[in-house]
Amino acid sequence: MKKISVVAAVIRHNDLYLCVRRGPAKYDYIANKWEFPGGKVEPEETKEDAIKREIQEELKMEIMINSFLMTVSHVYPDFHLTMDTFLCDTSSKDLTLTEHQDFLWLPKDKLSQLDWAAADKPIVSKLESL
Repeated sequence: MKKISVVAAVIRHNDLYLCVRRGPAKYDYIANKWEFPGGKVEPEETKEDAIKREIQEELKMEIMINSFLMTVSHVYPDFHLTMDTFLCDTSSKDLTLTEHQDFLWLPKDKLSQLDWAAADKPIVSKLESL
């Protein structure tokens, strides 16, 4: 089974968390699902550098990385995903979607109301417990 390693940013602004919605995808089970933004780490790139680059590419946002939050390991039908997640802050809610179809800023007690990608659900649970 193919193994994919990615990084994700849990981005906060004044106690609201950024949720982004995927568009149509190669695999139906992740298409149109909500997720925390991020992507793959390039060779010679740190995880922190990768998350800043991905957020700039996907959302045209500047973020500050506060701390490592958790690693999620999830087996989808077609691949095994390992996702290192970082808690980040931003000084502005302004963003430009370049890859996602929608976004929401939600308080943590409303996060579980969205239809999350399976690998992102443990992150939602962790945030709700903080």
